[in-house]
Amino acid sequence: MKIIDKLAWIEIVDKKILSTKSFGKDKYYIPGGKRDNFETDKEALSREIKEELSVELNTDTLKFIGVFQAHAHGHSADTFVKMTCYSASFTGLLEANSEIEEIIWLSYSDKDKISEVDKLIFNFLKESNMLD
Repeated sequence: MKIIDKLAWIEIVDKKILSTKSFGKDKYYIPGGKRDNFETDKEALSREIKEELSVELNTDTLKFIGVFQAHAHGHSADTFVKMTCYSASFTGLLEANSEIEEIIWLSYSDKDKISEVDKLIFNFLKESNMLD
């Protein structure tokens, strides 16, 4: 079994979650990405969000949400993604950048548009009364 270790930024406004779609992908994903070398969660997530969405996370407000694991969309059956999720405030204007084609705000009813690991996160957020 192969595990893809990723980080995600949970940003919720009016009970909708910020999601992104990369060029050439058929699903929306919660923004974030993988660590480079020996980066901490804070360093990697801040870098990825700045690259993808052109905003600066306020790392002093970083709050651990949870860790979720599921089959990695578009990969072989033995490949899973482990998503460590955080929320944080930010400064700047959200803009699609780098490999991001589209930014969208999704509700719980949009689960058919997202990856398996994101479905687990949506379920958790719905149970926590954070998503509609």
